Amino acid sequence: MSPSSLSTAGVLLITVPAVAFGGVSLLTFLMRNVPGYNDNPVRRSLWRAGHAHAGVLVLFGLVAMLYVDQADLSDGLKSLVRILIVTAPILMPLGFFLSVVRPSDTKPSKLIGLTVVGGAALAVGTLTLGIGLL
Repeated sequence: MSPSSLSTAGVLLITVPAVAFGGVSLLTFLMRNVPGYNDNPVRRSLWRAGHAHAGVLVLFGLVAMLYVDQADLSDGLKSLVRILIVTAPILMPLGFFLSVVRPSDTKPSKLIGLTVVGGAALAVGTLTLGIGLL
């Protein structure tokens, strides 16, 4: 692996404890019946989605780093792919969490748009990487 891909993988690995902390937090909310979580299905669903997306996308990003250096792309495009693939596991969960940050929120705020931006980054990054591998 190139030093750039190794560094990017390192950043992704550093986020794993944050994802684990999020899982413990959600489990605590469930076990302690924290107001604004169990009794708020919108918040509960979006926070669960945020945690799940964070975990899956970090793993996906780690696997994708194995392929970036093998792709027939310019160095600039490889850098862009790395950035886009790392952007998704940051922005998508943030959108889910921050859109219902108050326990009384019953519908997502405009910050849910971060999930769209993260999804677009993931789509462009993976499409570019896939084309580079063909």
